[in-house]
Amino acid sequence: MSKPLSDHDRKKQISVRGLAGVENVAELKLAFNRHLHFTLVKDRNVASKRDYYFALANTVRDHLVGRWIRTQQYYYEKDPKRVYYISLEFYMGRTLQNTMVNLALENACDEAVYQLGLDMEELEDMEEDAGLGNGGLGRLAACFLDSMASLGLAAYGYGIRYEFGIFNQKIVNGWQVEEADDWLRYGNPWEKARPEYMRPVRFYGRTEHTPDGVKWVDTQVVLALPYDTPIPGYRNNIVNTMRLWSAKAPCDFNLKDFNVGGYIQAVLDRNLCENISRVLYPNDNFFEGKELRLKQEYFVVAATLQDIVRRFKASKFGSREIVRTDFAHLPNKVRTPGWVMNHQVNTSYYLTSVLLCFQAWDVCVRTCAYTNHTVLPEALERWPIDLFQHLLPRHLEIIFEINRRFLQYVASKFPGDNDRLRRMSLIEEGGCKKVNMAHLCIVGSHAVNGVARIHSEILIATLFKDFYELDPHKFQNKTNGITPRRWLVMCNPGLAEVIAERIGEEFVRDLDQLKKLLKFINDDAFIRDIAKIKQENKLKFAVHLEEHYKVKINPQSMFDFQVKRIHEYKRQLLNCLHMITYYNRIKKEPNKHWTPRTIMVGGKAAPGYHTAKMIIRLITAIGEVVNHDPVIGDRLKVIFLENYRVTLAEKAIPSADLSEQISTAGTEASGTGNMKFMLNGALTIGTMDGANVEMAEEAGEKNLFIFGMRVEDVDAMDAGKGYHASEYYNRIPELKQAMDQIAGGFFSHKQPDLFKELVDLLMHHDRFKVFADYEAYIKCQDKVNELYKNPKEWTKMVIHNIAGCGKFSSDRTISQYAREIWGVEPSLEKIPAPDEQLK
Repeated sequence: MSKPLSDHDRKKQISVRGLAGVENVAELKLAFNRHLHFTLVKDRNVASKRDYYFALANTVRDHLVGRWIRTQQYYYEKDPKRVYYISLEFYMGRTLQNTMVNLALENACDEAVYQLGLDMEELEDMEEDAGLGNGGLGRLAACFLDSMASLGLAAYGYGIRYEFGIFNQKIVNGWQVEEADDWLRYGNPWEKARPEYMRPVRFYGRTEHTPDGVKWVDTQVVLALPYDTPIPGYRNNIVNTMRLWSAKAPCDFNLKDFNVGGYIQAVLDRNLCENISRVLYPNDNFFEGKELRLKQEYFVVAATLQDIVRRFKASKFGSREIVRTDFAHLPNKVRTPGWVMNHQVNTSYYLTSVLLCFQAWDVCVRTCAYTNHTVLPEALERWPIDLFQHLLPRHLEIIFEINRRFLQYVASKFPGDNDRLRRMSLIEEGGCKKVNMAHLCIVGSHAVNGVARIHSEILIATLFKDFYELDPHKFQNKTNGITPRRWLVMCNPGLAEVIAERIGEEFVRDLDQLKKLLKFINDDAFIRDIAKIKQENKLKFAVHLEEHYKVKINPQSMFDFQVKRIHEYKRQLLNCLHMITYYNRIKKEPNKHWTPRTIMVGGKAAPGYHTAKMIIRLITAIGEVVNHDPVIGDRLKVIFLENYRVTLAEKAIPSADLSEQISTAGTEASGTGNMKFMLNGALTIGTMDGANVEMAEEAGEKNLFIFGMRVEDVDAMDAGKGYHASEYYNRIPELKQAMDQIAGGFFSHKQPDLFKELVDLLMHHDRFKVFADYEAYIKCQDKVNELYKNPKEWTKMVIHNIAGCGKFSSDRTISQYAREIWGVEPSLEKIPAPDEQLK
């Protein structure tokens, strides 16, 4: 069996194709030693691996700084329309390797580090993941920043610099335990504080209605301190900015207390203000109506819009002089897409308060756009009026006025339809009046979109049907995408090299070029190369699993992954039923030739989501039984991947054979993990949900393993006799056996009723209809097993999938946003390097 190539060797392969630029190795070594000495104040006798990582990071950052300053000069001289991407989550992962790829520095850095006697992979492993996101939405934000820079858009990411990101997950005795993610404890070499652009944000207080207008008084002020992180485009010399706000207490806090002995308490009370940016909320697809959450949302929007207005007024780079005062022109120079799931960042309620005049609402609508990321009702924000009144009293008055004018407009279009007025109101009546934030977003935006075609169709047919009937021109679709730089070139350099050898390197900028691979579908050498790379990636990940999970796995087995947040709608429970069914079949006929499988599930459960935590416990319990059964051997292993995050995904995804995308049809907005697996040569088993539908179109439905109910089937079931789990339980013997094993303590001998709640959920309260798709899922898995026995045909199907990935580049997504919503034109033009004259 061949030894897996190291990343160092793979990068050398890529550099042969010119995917790495040639830099002066001696210069890099000099800069490395200079930073070790002057920045870190260490020498080689006392320096640790972490010190070496920081020295390398600062060396690479040096190559960013000139391009970063040059880019901002370029934008101020050209004065393009700016795009402001406002999100409460940016799941960036690690920065070092991605920066080296985008600046074409990886080959030179590899060589310099090697000559210094250090190991590049060891240094890269020293970097903390910037886990400022929960999952798909935060990672999408990171991919979009990469694409906006690579497409030459004058774009800025705005968010919160959480002191603690998404929690670190530990599995202790089979249970999830959360640990704080203190990602900044060693410092962050990529960020630069900008105290000169600090902005005040106000909360609480009351309103006074005077002859001179309405005043918001007696407020509490929190300062927003910006930290800037460079976002390099792919080899175009453009470096955009992600600006994250940190909450700081003002210096003049409670000065009167100094004179009455309250000084110490006054200092301690500063922490209450600074809690705003302390921690990322760990909920995904679930709305938790806490005051701190609303504070975070308003904090990032208020600080960002003040910064946008400041930049709009400025004339040229570095200028603080006001040269633009007519806000009617703001939409011609500014676009602020608010990226919304359960994390609604609503720019309209702040912008209107800043520009409260007759033209203000028109400016707001023409400037803002709204992206919806979920159809799950429990994920959409509805803020109680009392909380809003307490925290943002003036804004609530403005929302009431927006609602009054909007309902007048609706009434003029649909006279006498009072029920429609009730459904469309921004204020939900009832026991506790609430502000419906999705409705406010729609009313305050000129464009509204979903993130996959089926998702957008569901939005206009159900959730936003009334709004679509009122303003159909507002509604669009923009299918999500992923950046091929991180999710192919960086994480799977061997595959990138094999592709580049056949079709050249333009696919990195234009993923549609992958269609050219179809010419090689029957090329035996290409088929062998693709299979060889996959096997090397599997060997490498098998080593990782053995080191970190103490499980020895069969690298010839099918690597079957379901990695995503743990949630009922994503149906990890359906996967569990397949694990048990397959286990039972092998036990029943141990001498039969079974396709060996290693089933890996990863993902975090929200700390307060009890059912999700029980699902993790069930998976680990199944693994405890299966992995220690001598009859099973290495034909089936079940592994829960602890602390799944961006860095682990970059190791796991290139090794995958099978990607599980099995949500109930109509519940997953899009998904992006499905695209990452597809691009890296895994086949998909999935329902016709989210972006799976378009993946099947692009690669051909026969090249995916599609099963189960479609959206129309789910709707027909709900409209007809309904879903009755007991009917499936009584009719399907293998399902009954699996459920009886879970209920009877087969996987929990010491606590036979441990999974009683999960059994009760599946039998009586399952909104996501797991049993309805069980039979089709098992039959589809049988087809997967059969094809895996024919490696050549399996690999040909893989090639079809890779060739069909072009649509799922975030470059395509951002190009569509730019042209069809933001009104800007993407460009692949390379701007002059810092040592060249600007044209």
